[in-house]
Amino acid sequence: MQATDSTVRREVTVNATQERAFEVFTAGFDSWWPRGHHIGEAELAKAVIDPEAGQWYELGTDGSRCDWGEILAYDPPRRITLQWRIGGTWTLETDPAAYSEIDVTFTPEGDATRVTLEHRHLDRHTAAEALRDAVGAEGGWPGLLQLYSEAVG
Repeated sequence: MQATDSTVRREVTVNATQERAFEVFTAGFDSWWPRGHHIGEAELAKAVIDPEAGQWYELGTDGSRCDWGEILAYDPPRRITLQWRIGGTWTLETDPAAYSEIDVTFTPEGDATRVTLEHRHLDRHTAAEALRDAVGAEGGWPGLLQLYSEAVG
């Protein structure tokens, strides 16, 4: 993992085709996203990446919905870019310019796929340093990509 002033970058290689790696990350998002990683008031019932609506969000056990941001790019099975509107205090940003981007690319390498996640522009957020430290720590993208890798199988 590499952290800079405004970017956290992490890679994982999964033993799957590019198509399967992309599918598990996007359509299978709920299968690997941990239930404790939510910002809505209710417990997390489902984590969703919805390319048709162009959004990603959480659904609470009480039926509530909490939007995490928009899908900025969707190019199966090569790339997805997500807008992240969650600040360093783990609440939604109210400033429309205060968002970062999560760019995920899927690159075939023989029978495997290298998945590169770059969470960039973290400096746009409130409590930006705390957010960068959190998403770069084991409970952030490194641990999340490990869960993703296990879900790919």
